[in-house]
Amino acid sequence: MATIQFDGERVLAALRRLEKTCSDMSPALLAIGEYLVESTKQRFVDGIGPDGTPWPDNSPVTIERKGRNQPLVDEGTLMESIHYQLVGGNTLEIGSAMEYAAMQQFGGTKEEFPWLWGDIPERPFLGISAEDETEILATIEDQLLAAI
Repeated sequence: MATIQFDGERVLAALRRLEKTCSDMSPALLAIGEYLVESTKQRFVDGIGPDGTPWPDNSPVTIERKGRNQPLVDEGTLMESIHYQLVGGNTLEIGSAMEYAAMQQFGGTKEEFPWLWGDIPERPFLGISAEDETEILATIEDQLLAAI
């Protein structure tokens, strides 16, 4: 399983405040999880990574096979597999259980993975965008205000 950790200091500081203020962080984390799942799915529609960089186009072979150039969207299986879970009441995980999710996130070459039909460029879909960070901070702030 591949792991991506978010180390945004503003969000981590807000989460520490939440942890000190609230005995139960799960309502905020569940709301953040719901938001991030939808935000991640929107990246598939928009074809951009969390940093706003457009994903590389599909190869001509893939375009011919699919009849369109919309990377990572075929039947929507990978997009629909995005989910979140709360672990231990204070850890939020977001990802996909699909075997090929990490290959799509990080890319790979035929040289590294001989069974591939060709090189796969990285198309990051997991991660926290600037807009996501703003929404996460607002959710935490709402939870802090509710605890007062």
